[in-house]
Order: sequence, then structure tokens, then C-alpha cells
Amino acid sequence: MKQVEAVIEQVQKGDREQYACIVEIFQQPIYRYCCRLLGNRQDAEDAVQDILVKAYQSIRGYKPEVSFSAWLYRIAGNHCLNLLRRRRLQGHILRIFRPETVAASAEQQMEARLFSPALELALMQLSLEERNILVLRVFEELTFQEMGHILNSSPNALHKRMERIKRKVREFMQIEEGISWNEPESIAGTKI
Repeated sequence: MKQVEAVIEQVQKGDREQYACIVEIFQQPIYRYCCRLLGNRQDAEDAVQDILVKAYQSIRGYKPEVSFSAWLYRIAGNHCLNLLRRRRLQGHILRIFRPETVAASAEQQMEARLFSPALELALMQLSLEERNILVLRVFEELTFQEMGHILNSSPNALHKRMERIKRKVREFMQIEEGISWNEPESIAGTKI
């Protein structure tokens, strides 16, 4: 990652064209992260563009005290959590003025089929912060140390929160589908 730090230094000194290297390295991982948090590919694509622009605009303020990826994931996490809060608020407002159900698009229907309904329901039971921790740990496979830099929390505290989150998801899924977490073929058991 020293190569990334060297490129960032060049960008901070005004070599804007070097930022394309940063985009190339981080665009896909940030997209995956946003996709998992937002649950929608189109929203994730839009979010990644916004996040990379925000990062570029703020890059002069980046200090290598934490890794650049942790700094970028923090921007991404905050952006996605704000989008989710806004989406939740808009959903409440729409239900007030238009209580009938809106048909899902073909893409939304396909995405719904790709994930276990019980797992999706379990994830929806989590707070936005809990879902963020779960996505960083399980899907992005970050260490608790890396997560600590992103979330401004101690690795030990995050480990304890992760154990509570896993327990919460498991309990909900056992109730919903009667999944036994001792079965080796249980996909959800290996992911969570």
C-alpha cells in the first residue's frame, strides 16, 4: 500500500490525473461495500461516484495516520448510512400520502431472489450501524483493527458488538426458517 500512499501524495500536490489510479484500485471494493449496505446496484453505482468525488475534494485533508482505505471506507459508510436514513424517511412520507403498495422493478425482484428472504429479514432487523459492522466484517472481510479505524471504535468493542449481531441474526433466522446452525451445508451459517 506504499504505492497508494505515493499516488495520494502526488494528488495532494496537485497532480489530479493520478487520482484515476486511486479510482481504479478502490472503485470495485467500494461498490461491493455500498451494494451490500444499500441493497441496490443502481444506488450503489451512484453512491460510489459521489463517494469518489467527496474523497477527491477532501484528499488534501487526508493524513496517513490511518490507511487510505480506512479513510475512504469511513466516507463510504457515512454516505451510505445517510442515504439509508433519507430512504427510510422518504418511505415513511410516501406511505402517509400513498399507502398502496408499489410494484417492484424486475431488477429488485431478481435481487430479492438472490438472497435468502429470512436473511434479508434478519438484516432488516439490525440498526444501520449494526448492518454496517456486519457488512464490513462478513462481506468485506476486514479485520476488527481495520474496522476500528473506519468506525472510530476499539477492535475489542467491535468484536463484542459483532458477537451480539451474529446472535441476533441467528436467533431471527432460526425462528423464521427453523435453520439449524449446526448443519454444515447451511449457507447462512457459514456467512454469519
